[in-house]
Amino acid sequence: MNFVECHEEPIHIPGYIQSFGYLIGIDAESHSITFFSRNIADIFRVENAEQLFDRKLMDFPEIFRSVIDSDLYASIQDFTKRENETHFDKVFTSGKEYHFSIFRSGKHIFLEFEAVRENPNKRISNKYDNFYVIDNEKELWEQLLSTLSKIVNYDRMMVYKFMMDGSGKVIAERRDENMESYLGLHYPESDIPRQARELYLKKRKRIFSNVYAETVPLISRTDESIDLTFVASRGMSPVHGRYIKNSGASSSFSVSIIIDDYLWGLVTCQNSEAKHIDLEDRVQAGIFTALASNAYSSFKSKNELNYRLALNEKSSQLKAEFLKHNNLFDSLADNKGKIRKLPEADGFVIISESETVTVGTVPERETIDRIAHWALENTEESMYVSRTFLKDFGKELGLSENAAGIIIYFIERSKKEMLIWFRKEFSEHINWGGNPEKKMGVLLQNGEEKHIISPRTSFHIFTENIKGNSKRWNSRDISSVQAIRDVILETSHKQYNAIKALNNELRKVNEELDSFSYTISHDLGTPLTVMKLNAQMLLSNFEKTEKNKNKLTSIVEEIDNMAEMMHDVLQLSRAKHSEIELERLQPLNTILKISENAKITFESPKSEVVIKECPDVLADKTMLHQVFLNVINNAVKYSSHRDEPKVEIWGAEEGENIVYRISDNGIGIPQEEKHKMFKIFNRMDNAKKFKGNGVGLSIVHRIMKRIGGNVDYDSNKEGTCFILTFKKP
Repeated sequence: MNFVECHEEPIHIPGYIQSFGYLIGIDAESHSITFFSRNIADIFRVENAEQLFDRKLMDFPEIFRSVIDSDLYASIQDFTKRENETHFDKVFTSGKEYHFSIFRSGKHIFLEFEAVRENPNKRISNKYDNFYVIDNEKELWEQLLSTLSKIVNYDRMMVYKFMMDGSGKVIAERRDENMESYLGLHYPESDIPRQARELYLKKRKRIFSNVYAETVPLISRTDESIDLTFVASRGMSPVHGRYIKNSGASSSFSVSIIIDDYLWGLVTCQNSEAKHIDLEDRVQAGIFTALASNAYSSFKSKNELNYRLALNEKSSQLKAEFLKHNNLFDSLADNKGKIRKLPEADGFVIISESETVTVGTVPERETIDRIAHWALENTEESMYVSRTFLKDFGKELGLSENAAGIIIYFIERSKKEMLIWFRKEFSEHINWGGNPEKKMGVLLQNGEEKHIISPRTSFHIFTENIKGNSKRWNSRDISSVQAIRDVILETSHKQYNAIKALNNELRKVNEELDSFSYTISHDLGTPLTVMKLNAQMLLSNFEKTEKNKNKLTSIVEEIDNMAEMMHDVLQLSRAKHSEIELERLQPLNTILKISENAKITFESPKSEVVIKECPDVLADKTMLHQVFLNVINNAVKYSSHRDEPKVEIWGAEEGENIVYRISDNGIGIPQEEKHKMFKIFNRMDNAKKFKGNGVGLSIVHRIMKRIGGNVDYDSNKEGTCFILTFKKP
């Protein structure tokens, strides 16, 4: 005697079909007939079915004329290029219209027929258009059942959602008033076992018109089992048939709810009397279910996006709080209340080598220590999640109801640093559609007795009380803990990088301080010395002579030089430390004003400034002015001694950037000077005859880096072109 578990039953190869269908199988290569259902002679005038084997339909033109002349069969190679893709047509034979379906699976092409049946009660409205505007899960599935009732109209129609463990729950229902409600009831995994769920994922519409009707065996000359997975009239398994009968139904129809290529659930319909749904109606029911499934997926994605955005905002706030502290433990302790609430836990514990901090409802300190020791000894992953912790380890660890559910995140195992979230015990009551306990039964099949898991005979509500569990940790709870983990990792990394950056910045500041100190003692010292000497001469011999006027003029000029230098140094400091506000800016007016002022400032009215395209850039308004002021002033100044001084300014989009070029026909920049071009107080030898102090390009370089851009140049004896790269707004 054989024993058959529900999930072991070979439901895809029953060897027979339902009585509403008619099936012919032909070889995919030769197109010769290899098998057919015994009832095929009911619609085709075949006197001796045995003569069909190893022959083609074309060999019997009088019998299969309607099939041979159909568009499907005439282009059978085109319609069977892809496996398991079904195509439909209609044919007339024996004075009656039949649906004709064709598909290829494995080495066979299946030709399936069923009578066309009209549905006079079918009333399709435009309500299916509203699936995408419904933002409530319950209303969405109720809308689907309302729409399908116009097509299917079975006594009972339900939306059945699969749980993580394969069990299911009825979440929406439409039924006759005299029928008992199944809404909210749970059903065990064995009711729809694994291999059945796999078939529902492949064949999305399934009908059993009459569970009491005789099945129709397949006739073949080989012992090979024929895979009927994609056959619409595939016969039901004996176990499933008994289950349907036990439920009081005679017909069953279901449509798979597929979301993200995953079998999310079923629309499952039952009728107390035998009832067949026409193929076109079944296809239409599948389309409506797919529309509702897509709408639900869109609705869930939108909600998930909103949740993720909110979580990102909370993470950013937490990150800002963490960076206020010098060490991780203080960051965690100071924000323990927020961290507890992110995964909606009842209690939260921070454990380090030296200290333990708690918030909310948590176990006693000794119990926490036992849990921490257990976690270090018995887990390997960085995160451990359980909602059955009390039920699984309650006695071993002496747990209370405060530790029914647990999430542990290890910050650093070697230092025994971890975070623990707790949930209290949740008294869970599950209403099952009948007692879910499995019972053994005996099934007689092909003269052989088989022990099977017997289908339930009772569908009355059976309430199960579950102890030792917390509320389920869902994907959002896990995402919250992962977000906290990311904040910890990022802020720890940022603190390390901040120290490193500060050291680098300090080194640069020291270098610039040395340079600035040299300037104070040398470049600024010279004008001050001149001022002092001239002042002493005036004091010792003050007379209103031309010579004294010159001395006074010299003092004023040197004071002006010193003031300009100090102003530029101040601008450099501001470029480094002032706050910036990036925005979309149009530089044209700024460029026009600076260009006109530059010709006046450097007394070069004959300078030709050509301004071309000036696209918008992303920059700070004040700093953008500083950049163009220094670069354009340089261009006008260093070309002003030419016979025909010329400056050209233009911008263009280059990939993800906006690039401006300011070219002049001035003195050019020697190649050997390039390495120190943007250093503070650097002046080229060929520029000494021009007024300046070597700070302007340092300002430009610093500003462009701060706003996320870059500055570079090309130069030769014919002139220089500065290249300013901005981010595209």
